[in-house]
Amino acid sequence: MSLPSEKLAELGLELPPVATPVAAYVPAVLDRGVIRTSGQLPVVDGEPVCIGAVGEDATDPEDANDAARVCALNAIAAAATLAGGVDNLAGVVKVVGFVSSRPDFYGQAGVINGASELFAEIFGTAHARSAFGVAALPLNVSVEVEAEFALRED
Repeated sequence: MSLPSEKLAELGLELPPVATPVAAYVPAVLDRGVIRTSGQLPVVDGEPVCIGAVGEDATDPEDANDAARVCALNAIAAAATLAGGVDNLAGVVKVVGFVSSRPDFYGQAGVINGASELFAEIFGTAHARSAFGVAALPLNVSVEVEAEFALRED
């Protein structure tokens, strides 16, 4: 079985610096052997990469799906920092995704697939998940993802 760091390298990905919180919270906490991240935004180098509501005549769902991958990578970075390295993460337990959506958009699950698919590529494990449509998100981003990670026991 490949380590998460090896999978990241195979995918040509590097963990970004942990994003600075935009309010009064921390990026992740360790609770009873599970690392829970705060909601991670699609931010690269301090700038949002996908903004606005998703739906007809608005942000494209494929762009939002790509943004969900960015959120997932940011969540991995936050969890890895707390775990002492990405290879100390055993996998993802639960994902919650939020999609800033137009009232006529019903494809939230497809958008959040961007995060789930990246987690599966890196950790190779299944996880529980919820995806919600919301009226707005911080910084007017299109997507926000929070995740729970299991720690390696060896």
